[in-house]
Amino acid sequence: MPALLKTETKLLLREPLLLFWGVLFPLVLLTVMGLAGDKPDPDLGGLTLVQTYVPVLIAFTFTILGVSALPTALATYRERGVLKRLATTPVRPSRLLGAQMTTSAAMAAATAVLILLLARVAFGVPLPREAPAFLVAVVLAAAALLGIGLLIAALAPRARIAGAIGTMLFFPLMFFAGLWAPRATMGATLRGIGDYTPLGAAVQALQDATAGVWPSAGQLLVMAAYAVVCAFLATRLFRWQ
Repeated sequence: MPALLKTETKLLLREPLLLFWGVLFPLVLLTVMGLAGDKPDPDLGGLTLVQTYVPVLIAFTFTILGVSALPTALATYRERGVLKRLATTPVRPSRLLGAQMTTSAAMAAATAVLILLLARVAFGVPLPREAPAFLVAVVLAAAALLGIGLLIAALAPRARIAGAIGTMLFFPLMFFAGLWAPRATMGATLRGIGDYTPLGAAVQALQDATAGVWPSAGQLLVMAAYAVVCAFLATRLFRWQ
């Protein structure tokens, strides 16, 4: 397993587009938001623009790595026969799956920390007041997005199809997360729909934890349900060859 983790980490770090969209772009966008709005806005619930976008950009990173990168990589391995060849060695294909998930989760966690630190140091955004709640929300959000990624990998026979499905899901997921219009500016109907999406629930939970309030049970249950259901379906439908 350590050798697989080392190999998968090297392969992940050799993907310039993934590093740009999954790590660099959220930090650049955070900087732009910080420079654009440094005063509390009543339309944003009294938060500054950069405070509003910190949880959104954390969700953005999870989506890029979980819904786009992970299923495309696994579908590529299946398409090229890597998983089939692994089945004839002592290294079980499931270990490769575990290594993929571990490296994706580690990169997402590292980027989330960088986002929090940049927001704090450069723009004075307070760190989450309810740190345990914030951590729980991050773990559940990551599990939900990785679960969706595994389900895409289970259903997509080829890498191109996996990438296309991931791209189609990315835009509605990020819309309800508040990337294009902050959730505070959405109408009640849109926010209500968003509360039942993994990223809508995740962003609201992260915002609540940052403000010092434990997320509602409904938000946590929504993320947990996506993680469990998608992972269950993925294990049932996944084919190594």
